[in-house]
Amino acid sequence: MSRITLTLAAAPYDRILPLVDGRVTIRGIELIYLPQLVEETFWRMARYQEYDVAEFSLSSYLIARDRGEPRLTAIPVFPSRMFRHSAVYVNTRAGIKEPRDLIGRRVGIPEYQLTALLWVRGILADDYGVRPEDIEWYVGGEERPGRREKLPLQLPDRLRIHPIPPNTTLTELLVRGELDAMIAPRAPSVFLEGDPAVGRLFPNYPEVEAEYLRRTGIFPIMHVVVIRDDVLERFPWVARNLFEAFEAARRIALTDLRETAALAVMLPWLHAEVERTRTLLGEDYWPYGIDANRHVLETAIRYAHEQGLIRQRFRVEDLFAPSTLEEFVI
Repeated sequence: MSRITLTLAAAPYDRILPLVDGRVTIRGIELIYLPQLVEETFWRMARYQEYDVAEFSLSSYLIARDRGEPRLTAIPVFPSRMFRHSAVYVNTRAGIKEPRDLIGRRVGIPEYQLTALLWVRGILADDYGVRPEDIEWYVGGEERPGRREKLPLQLPDRLRIHPIPPNTTLTELLVRGELDAMIAPRAPSVFLEGDPAVGRLFPNYPEVEAEYLRRTGIFPIMHVVVIRDDVLERFPWVARNLFEAFEAARRIALTDLRETAALAVMLPWLHAEVERTRTLLGEDYWPYGIDANRHVLETAIRYAHEQGLIRQRFRVEDLFAPSTLEEFVI
């Protein structure tokens, strides 16, 4: 029996690869997998909808859903999650020692709509009393000039957002002290190279993030998997079948990390870290589906609304293909 062919653009995560290497098959679907940097996938999917299925920014998806364009529908698969206290970098000469020192400062960001920024702004507001309108935001390329928002934004007037000068980058401005801080999911190259001009606002971020998890129960979701609506209109069964396959791949990845005969990744104390993670987050620490993620998703929706990215407060159920929200019972 013939199967339909769909393209999937996503980073080569361990929870994706079982779909690619044949360990998991998708009922009725032949997959053409395109491994890419997330920035490229998001840009091409947001601007041109080039793929049938793609990893996609959660915050950009909320914007698209709010506006009705581009026409995408998510399944509750979350290929990227990450705590983001580590994403706040400061110029070490700017005198920023604690979050409230960011008030009134010049802070660089690659795009206002990035999900990492959504979470950091929400955490700054909820936990430290630093609102988005308390900061002067400067937007531009982190390592190359010319970056723009992947989806045009319609933000409230209370926000102060400026483009950085042409032919400059956030990293250059941060090192020179023309920016006081930068928030970005990718660490600045100069930080990775050990430049003393750049440090983290939370140098002890593992402890801060673990305390945040204990207090809030949130392991932040960064990305979802989306399907073009025209694909679902032709093949409505695709959403459920993809969800089941991604779930099977996720379970394989979790099992692989606990294999003690050989290391799944190049981390010498991987198994100790896996046990620490299970102690902090529980046995199933990277769940798909909405039931185990409702609080995290509701918080992201609240943040997107409070920060002016979306006009409506969605119900979690409104964001995902209906067939992925329940399953048949015999």
